[in-house]
Amino acid sequence: MGLLSTSASFVRYAVEGELPANFWDFAAERIAAFSFRDIDDSFEERSVGWVSVLNMFDSSFEYASYAAADYIVLTLRVDERKISTAALKKFAAKEEERVKKERQVPKLSRNHRLEIKEQMKLMLTKRAVPIPAVYDLCWNLSEGTVLFFSTNQKAQEVLEEFFKETFSLQLVLQIPYLTAGHLLDAPGQDRLANLTPAIFV
Repeated sequence: MGLLSTSASFVRYAVEGELPANFWDFAAERIAAFSFRDIDDSFEERSVGWVSVLNMFDSSFEYASYAAADYIVLTLRVDERKISTAALKKFAAKEEERVKKERQVPKLSRNHRLEIKEQMKLMLTKRAVPIPAVYDLCWNLSEGTVLFFSTNQKAQEVLEEFFKETFSLQLVLQIPYLTAGHLLDAPGQDRLANLTPAIFV
């Protein structure tokens, strides 16, 4: 479930690093540079980029702006062509058998088998349809926090790397202890710092 759903799961990040003085111009330039590029008509295996939260096909943000007051709202879209390991193994073995019969040899060299495997991988990649996945995020600029609407670890890793690549800023996942330190006032932070673990036996 995403940002605009009636219920959602999310993780919280802190954004580390200084925002440029002309931040909105910087953001517009970087989001455009790292917007999603379609791979439906190519043979690329993977594409990652930013799209609108309202429309996964809007990578130029014509229908909805990513800026909302002191927030940036974006969707991270990841399209991947996934090739089944079993299917690759099957087609490679089938092609090996065909070549052995054609050449009338009992066995193929390792290099030849690797070459056949790469050929079959390319053939299957050309046949595969890219599978899309979308993950919403909400960046609170004044607080320096990002809510990412996925608890999938792999998706989080993609976000952390791509966010840094886009904005040159680091995301730090906020566990409950760190979140409490971010939300509490000075006396509360002092009490938090003095907490010690308890063993319930």
